[in-house]
Amino acid sequence: MFETVIGLEVHVQLNTKTKIFCHCPTSFAAPQNSNTCPTCLALPGALPVLNLEAVKKAMNFGYAVKAEVNQKSIFNRKSYFYPDSPMAYQISQFDIPIVGKGSLTIDFDDGSSKEIGITRAHLEADAGKNIHDGAVSKVDLNRAGTPLLEIVSEPDMRSADEAVRYLKKLHSIVRYLDISDANMQEGSFRCDVNVSIRPKGQEAFGTRAEIKNINSFRFVAAAIAYEVQRQTEAYEDGVYEQEVCQETRLWDVAKGVTKSMRGKEDSADYRYFPDPDLRPVVVTEAMMREAQIIPELPDEKVARYIADLGIKRVDALILTADKEMAAYFEEMLLHGALPKIAVTWLTSELLGRLNKASISIEDSPVSAATLGDLLAKIADDTISGKGAKEVLDYMFVYEGRDIDAIIESLGLAQVSDDGAILTIIDEILAANEEKVSEYKAGKEKLFGFFVGQTMKASKGSANPGKVNQLLKQRLS
Repeated sequence: MFETVIGLEVHVQLNTKTKIFCHCPTSFAAPQNSNTCPTCLALPGALPVLNLEAVKKAMNFGYAVKAEVNQKSIFNRKSYFYPDSPMAYQISQFDIPIVGKGSLTIDFDDGSSKEIGITRAHLEADAGKNIHDGAVSKVDLNRAGTPLLEIVSEPDMRSADEAVRYLKKLHSIVRYLDISDANMQEGSFRCDVNVSIRPKGQEAFGTRAEIKNINSFRFVAAAIAYEVQRQTEAYEDGVYEQEVCQETRLWDVAKGVTKSMRGKEDSADYRYFPDPDLRPVVVTEAMMREAQIIPELPDEKVARYIADLGIKRVDALILTADKEMAAYFEEMLLHGALPKIAVTWLTSELLGRLNKASISIEDSPVSAATLGDLLAKIADDTISGKGAKEVLDYMFVYEGRDIDAIIESLGLAQVSDDGAILTIIDEILAANEEKVSEYKAGKEKLFGFFVGQTMKASKGSANPGKVNQLLKQRLS
């Protein structure tokens, strides 16, 4: 039996307006090689100037994961020779990063949790982008110099499931902090996965393979599963030493396999040394105090939702996993929705419709305020739950319509007037005298029949609670 050992290096693109060492914008939409200058093109004589906002955002993350935030940090040159790096080195941090050891907690479906260590989080400049067009390769340097926060975990994860949960929690935290849009499709949140196996009980780590630049939770899980299988089969076939070496591999999405890319360098191969063009970064006490001001994060929201709103833990985790979902939920409450009803309608009714239409919650045609108002009308018996679902369907098609106008136009207003409901009940009982006699003789299951007939006669408009109450009175 083997144990899987996983560590992740996550690259988070910080949402600063300009690059980390120059004033070039960081937008993706610009024509190729237009967001460049002598500094990010590494022209002779150009000097880097550190972006203060990138430092603040890195510190903010450090405090969010209860990490050591270093008042003094150093930038280093990391040497490597690739076309997308015009400097032939990367400006990064090595000996003294801006953020030291920290941790975050991942949650499991059974209610248990696990703490995953964070080794460090350091600032660095991103590389450009290679574009392969048949036999021709091109380089777009718009991204070169974009500020990255590289978050390095401890090798504490033991399965693909744990790795994905860690990534999702990290993704959620940087979104809550608003230090990155974490858009995985655009590469703002991507990770390198380090995978190795070892016999159960063995303390020494096995030989690890690093799978580079994966930008999907699903692909991370698939890449880990494949790599674990590859290494396990090599071990069982007696060719582990030949087949598994310290190397960098790529995930082939189309074939669902990892492929060897190059031998994995050690830190000595990168020839790190302090960047002579950048002085040590020394942050002020005022900056450190400012960076400690962080919003309510997912774990704190979960605890508050459980304690103050009486929501189940599993529901609280779903609501807080996404910043926009939590904001939507809280606005529903401000508009009169009761917490437990709001959970059901948001996670089941609304999300079910959004997912079917491939619409994100940010683009929902039904606003949180509108859905909150609709649920308030269920609570005050203006409309039934079934009627409210019809209203919700209608609002998906006809955006911006007033709820009261929709209820009136669809004839869904709930009748709670005792006299009107009693008139219907009396007609039903008079038309079913034989069944009334059977009910009074002990056949109590017929009560459901009378309820159904009354609701049918009222075309669903009668208040079900009133119907039950008044039927019991009449039948007794």
